[in-house]
Amino acid sequence: MLKRLVIGRAMRSEELGETLLPKRLALPIFASDPLSSVAYATQEILLVLTVGGTAFLYLTPWVAAVVVALMVIVVASYRQVVYAYPSGGGSYEVVSTNLGPNAGLVVAASLLVDYVMTVAVSVASGVANIISALPSLADYRVEMAVGFVALLAAINLRGVRESGNAFAAPTYLFIAGMMLMIVTGLVRVAFGHPPVASSAQYAITPEDGKDTLAGLGLLLLGLRAFASGCTALTGVEAISNGVPAFRRPKSRNAATTMAAMGITAIVMFVGVTALALIADVHITEDSCQLAGFPDCANTPQQTVIAQLAASVFGGDHSVLFYLIQAATALVLILAANTAFNGFPLLASILAEHRYLPRQLHTRGDRLAFSNGIIALAVVAGGLLWLYDADVTSLIHLYILGVFTSFTLSQIGMVRHWNGLLRTERAPAVRGTAHRARIINGFGAVTTALVLVIVLLTKFTQGAWLAVVAALLLWLMMRGIRRHYDTVAEELAVDDPHAESVRPSKVHGIVLVAKLHKPTLRALGYAQAFRPDTLEALSVAVERDAVDALKEQWAAFDVRVPLKVLDSPYREITKPVVGYVREYRRVNPQEVVAVFIPEYVVGHWWEHLLHNQSALWLKSRLLFTPGVMVISVPWQLSSAPRADHPARRAPGAVRRGEPAANVDHLPRTGG
Repeated sequence: MLKRLVIGRAMRSEELGETLLPKRLALPIFASDPLSSVAYATQEILLVLTVGGTAFLYLTPWVAAVVVALMVIVVASYRQVVYAYPSGGGSYEVVSTNLGPNAGLVVAASLLVDYVMTVAVSVASGVANIISALPSLADYRVEMAVGFVALLAAINLRGVRESGNAFAAPTYLFIAGMMLMIVTGLVRVAFGHPPVASSAQYAITPEDGKDTLAGLGLLLLGLRAFASGCTALTGVEAISNGVPAFRRPKSRNAATTMAAMGITAIVMFVGVTALALIADVHITEDSCQLAGFPDCANTPQQTVIAQLAASVFGGDHSVLFYLIQAATALVLILAANTAFNGFPLLASILAEHRYLPRQLHTRGDRLAFSNGIIALAVVAGGLLWLYDADVTSLIHLYILGVFTSFTLSQIGMVRHWNGLLRTERAPAVRGTAHRARIINGFGAVTTALVLVIVLLTKFTQGAWLAVVAALLLWLMMRGIRRHYDTVAEELAVDDPHAESVRPSKVHGIVLVAKLHKPTLRALGYAQAFRPDTLEALSVAVERDAVDALKEQWAAFDVRVPLKVLDSPYREITKPVVGYVREYRRVNPQEVVAVFIPEYVVGHWWEHLLHNQSALWLKSRLLFTPGVMVISVPWQLSSAPRADHPARRAPGAVRRGEPAANVDHLPRTGG
């Protein structure tokens, strides 16, 4: 009932078409990450430039302009991917097809790491905005962040469409709020009353020697600010991964949604950056760099968005200030939903290609990839706990993976168009391919330069951890594929007749601890199998108990011979396994069928009290060739029975059951 309350009723596979998304829902689902990143992209640029005090803030517009140009290039490039590869593999499919499976795995590993970081950074940033409005919650930062991740996972387990319905309103509220703030601020500037941030009164103390940077030092500072500002591009590729989730025509709807996302994100990023410069927002990594900032060691600084909202709408106690903060916090937390859609989908494709465990390709009750959602939530939650949900610490691990994906994807698209041009003769198609190749080629060069910049500026600050994580993931996926290939080769049938030949004899063994109802059921079940030979096997741990068992065996006139193994060291598993293996050594052509009576219990704590010896015996016997282990269950009174089924939530459907009531159908024999 709890599962149904959280997730909802199970859906039949035929209902998958009902989960397809219109553009109005696809935008908040797949584009909430790049849209929300404007809430911290400007802040990350300012945090880097203020290491030298206010001396280098003049670089902000130039850095922002390059970020905007890069976003235009990336969005245009991925629109080509949407049309060329509409199956949903996105960058992974493009690179695997055109550059080979190893390069495709590099992209996959990079994206999986980046999706985890998207959840961690987005949720941590959202919590930071909540604390900006309610500083008293600062001590609960980690608990709030992990709780939000769990909530997002629960909503996504209900299905893609339901998560879209839940997240659409906050995303559109954020867009409306940001536009209102930007327009209001610019109108105030036009009328001669520009907003002034509360932090403008505090001078910034530069770090030692950083205010005199010139030449190469200044260039590196600008590049580092640009690398931090490129967080605005995270999540752009998610739409290309989610094309199958769109309504028809899928590619056109996905391309339209991507264009809408790009235009909206650019307008908001430019507006926030302009207002931050006009309002003279001051923000630093260390609060004590702000000369005169009260209790700098314990008081957190307000985010750039919080300072702008307060300056534009008349203070940090106005209704619109709280509205902007609430909408920003919500959308930043919900931005993680981009990853909650992208990660499970990519993981399912990798699982289908045997690079990840096959369970990740299985859809859950609500037709979502539940195992991928849960895996993402667990890893991201652990990362937030490890880094105390601190945005500045987490941001250095960010964006490296996404630019690796961008670069290889654009190179792959160039090769795709080259291959098309070698075979295509239609002038219209060739013209389109030439234009697309130019766009993708320019995108490849640009994103490759950005990748180098990100590596140079962020590697020693923590980005090396993301590189190591992606490398380990790449090696793990290759190992999983190698294992699956080895197993498939081992299990392949070469000679059907030889593989299906019947054993010469079957020797049955029923394990007996005492003579009670479960033992008698196991004996009867073993006899129904009609093995060539059958015996009962017990271990003499306590002599009195063995003598009593023999007396009962004779009194009940059990027709199956009882064999008792001596156990001077009071072991059970070792004598049984040794006996079975010795029998197999002497009779290698026979199969041994071991029947183990087991209790079926109804409470978790009862598992601690029963079946321990049976579980250990099974785990050992399963490694013995030629031995079949058969459990014979006995349902205790606490166990749920078929004639007394456990209660379910209304409308719940178990796997394998028809949706409608079938009690009226005639019963068949058997």
